[in-house]
Parts: sequence; C-alpha cells; structure tokens
Amino acid sequence: MSAETLAPTARHGSGAPAGPPPRTSGAPTPLMKVWGAIWPKLLAVFLAVSIWQITVWSGWKEEYLLPPPSEVFGELSDAVRTQPFWEAISTTMQRAGIGFAFSLAFGTLLGIAVSQSKILRSGVGSMITGLQTMPSIVWFPFAMLLFGTFSPFAIMFVIVLGAAPSIANGVISGIDEVPPPLLRAGHMLGARGVNRYRYVVLPAALPAYLAGLKQGWAFAWRSLMAGELIVQLSGEVTLGGNLHDAQVTGQAENLMAYMIVILVIGMVVDTIFGVITNRVRARRGLTGFTG
Repeated sequence: MSAETLAPTARHGSGAPAGPPPRTSGAPTPLMKVWGAIWPKLLAVFLAVSIWQITVWSGWKEEYLLPPPSEVFGELSDAVRTQPFWEAISTTMQRAGIGFAFSLAFGTLLGIAVSQSKILRSGVGSMITGLQTMPSIVWFPFAMLLFGTFSPFAIMFVIVLGAAPSIANGVISGIDEVPPPLLRAGHMLGARGVNRYRYVVLPAALPAYLAGLKQGWAFAWRSLMAGELIVQLSGEVTLGGNLHDAQVTGQAENLMAYMIVILVIGMVVDTIFGVITNRVRARRGLTGFTG
C-alpha cells in the first residue's frame, strides 16, 4: 500500500492526532492583552493633550503662563538628561517608600486591633474615618510646630496620618467580611491565636486589604507632594521642591513638566497595585480577570 493511501488514514483515523490541535482564533495572545490594557490609556493621554493644545490656541492665557505641549515636553526631554532630575526622583521616592512602610505597619496593626475590640471600634472606628477625610495640608502647621519648620520628620508625620487610616479601614473591612464558616473551619483545624490571623483571617481579608493599600498609597503620595512644597529642606533636591522653585521663578514649562512626572509616577504605582489586586481577586473567583 502506498504512502499516499496511508496518509488519509493517519489524518482521519481513530488513533492519536498527528499534531497539536489548532489554536482557536478567539483566544487573545499576550500581545493582544498588552495592547488591550495600553490603548485606553494612550487614548486618554491623546485626548488630554489635544484639549490642552486647543486651550492654548484659544488664547485664553498667554503662552508664558500656559505653554503649549511641545514646549513642556521639550523641557521634560531636556530635564531627563540631567542628574538633578533623577536625584529629585530618587529622593522623593525614597521618602515615599519609607513613609508608606511606616503607614503600612501602623495602619495594619491599628486595623487588626480595632476589628477585634468592640471598645476600640466604638471609640476609634469613626475617628479613623474622620482622619481619612481630613486634607493633608491641614496637618502641616501642627507637624511643623512639633518637629520644626525645616524637618523631614514633619513630612513623614503627615504621610503616616494621611495613609494609615485608609490602610486600617481596609483591614477592618476585610476582616469583617471573612465568612464565619471559614473561621470555624480554621478553628477546628487548630488555627488559633496568631496562627488564626496568619493562615485564615488575613489571607481571606487580602482583597479588601490590598484595596486599602492602594488608597493609602494615593493619600501618602498626595501628602508627600504637599509636604515637599511647604517644607523646604536646605540642600535637598526633590520633585516638590522643584515645583516650588519653578513657581517662584515663573518657569511655567518647567513647572508643568514636573507635574507630568508626578502624575506618571502616581499612575504607574496605582497600576501596579491594581494588577496585584485583580490577580488576588481572580484567584478567589471574585472577578472575571484572567490576565
């Protein structure tokens, strides 16, 4: 029997298929997923820049007050080639990381304590929400009085007060939403005391906790920017300090360039938190996210 006669049998017979099944056309490729996540952001940037340019063309303000996008992005392109630009980002991000770490520790411990004590919940619970709603700038006169006008501790103090309440509320909400059957099952398996929180409560509360962290970062970032604008530290280059200097000297292009940098950093970190939160929720079947 010839090879040509055997070929159809090999292809259509009842045995194992000759090769892997064809890929379905509807399955998104990794490149398609990346593009699907990026294009809405690019569209938003395009619309924002277009509105900005149209506003400049309208003559609403003189260009030395409201420069066009080309001048601002040109200034930004020049700035990224200088060492002070990256030094400012490094100093600001180090302070943001340290402040958020303190907020994370304090807010987590406070949230656990309040969620487990009726007395603390009754006395402190509403105060935490009240602190969360207070504008960060309100704390700076008090912080500067406590730590000094030119002290970095004044900025850290306000960062913690701005971010910790959001983190604490995330912990409280997450623990309150842990299903009672899960707690009983953990108790039957021997999860008591610290192990109860380590293996049962905190993992179950993780989605709400991450949402609190994301919101806490937003408050910490805003508090830090306000602090660097108000508390000017001698010999230190920061993003907020550069904003202040550009405003004082009337350099609108430089001012708006640093505003864009601050916006981009905030968006990047917020996106990272969003990806982590979606993946955690997806593992628990709480969203349709499959990335």
